[in-house]
Amino acid sequence: MGKEIRTNLGRIDISEEVIATIAGAAAIECYGLVGMASKKSSDKFTELLGRENLAKGVVVSIHGDEVIVDLYIIVGYGVKISEVASNVMERVRYTTENLTGLKVAQVNVNVQGVRVLE
Repeated sequence: MGKEIRTNLGRIDISEEVIATIAGAAAIECYGLVGMASKKSSDKFTELLGRENLAKGVVVSIHGDEVIVDLYIIVGYGVKISEVASNVMERVRYTTENLTGLKVAQVNVNVQGVRVLE
């Protein structure tokens, strides 16, 4: 299910997958984040096809007029995890609200691992 927005010109349907793609694209641009951890089995299938999945590690749920975004991330070794998480939260909230016009109630960041950068 997605979110439907009605205007005097018509209606706009924004799916959860679109919101997840926007949130994932915003998150991967943050310093200290080196990857997203997959929470869906379908992500493994898209990897086999060689497609890039920007929604990997992102779960979106819509409750009324509010959007909740859960991110599952992997951070680089040596960075302050709380700062990376804070930056990811702010950027995802800002970008999602600007591009969709929807209110983001929560951005939950779940750090699933630490990767040593080479």
